[in-house]
Amino acid sequence: MNRQKLIEEIKSKNSFLCVGLDTDLEKIPKHFLDFDDPIYEFNKAVIDATKDQCVAYKPNIAFYECHGSKGWDSLKKTMDYIPDNIFTIADAKRGDIGNTSSYYAKTFFHYLNFDSVTVAPYMGEDSVTPFLEFDDKWVILLALTSNKGAMDFQLFEQDGKKLFEEVLTKSQNWGTPSNLMYVVGATRSEMIQEVRELAEDHFFLVPGVGAQGGSLEDVWTYGKNDDIGLLVNSSRGIIYAGEDEDCQIQIHKAAETIQSQMKTLLST
Repeated sequence: MNRQKLIEEIKSKNSFLCVGLDTDLEKIPKHFLDFDDPIYEFNKAVIDATKDQCVAYKPNIAFYECHGSKGWDSLKKTMDYIPDNIFTIADAKRGDIGNTSSYYAKTFFHYLNFDSVTVAPYMGEDSVTPFLEFDDKWVILLALTSNKGAMDFQLFEQDGKKLFEEVLTKSQNWGTPSNLMYVVGATRSEMIQEVRELAEDHFFLVPGVGAQGGSLEDVWTYGKNDDIGLLVNSSRGIIYAGEDEDCQIQIHKAAETIQSQMKTLLST
């Protein structure tokens, strides 16, 4: 999906909501376990309940590959079921030497047909650019994450510049606002404006709103740009909103609540 189509989808739905498909067999409603492929059936139910409220889905690959070949089959079927107008993110956090990265890219962009993949920047340019060689596909580069361990490296400062600032500055020479996004954690709302000043035109994928405590209003205030420039992810707060056979009703309500807040923000 190209940038213009993504922006049009956001404006059409009055939403910049991304739903994380972090499907855990220990947390899904028990009746799904009666199916031959409970992961796919649960994902299908979530997609049916949220496809009118969200503009993106983000399966975390760890929740699938831990089940071996059956998990990859569930992921493939899930990808085939997601409507074509919805942006898809492989939350895989890949990143390796060039030749290896090119095969990771083929896996997610060709075989699974994702629109984007999350990539770790630690190994530098030649580990990232192979993902940028595909038309209408995106790299979502880890910039400033919200986990406790982010303090270990991302905020390390040398000569007055933090490491995440160096990542943002240098990586913009590798891609463009049409194929390069950044992960920016919502629980670091006080720093989102700083990130936006360094990457004015790029989209941000923002996890941490909802169950992790991030503020949607703060993300909007400090992170938006002229093209909205935001995909805000919610996983647990939406997909596990219901526990029984009528879980789709609660899932839909949870997504609708966030989408309604986004609609209000978009109108301001």
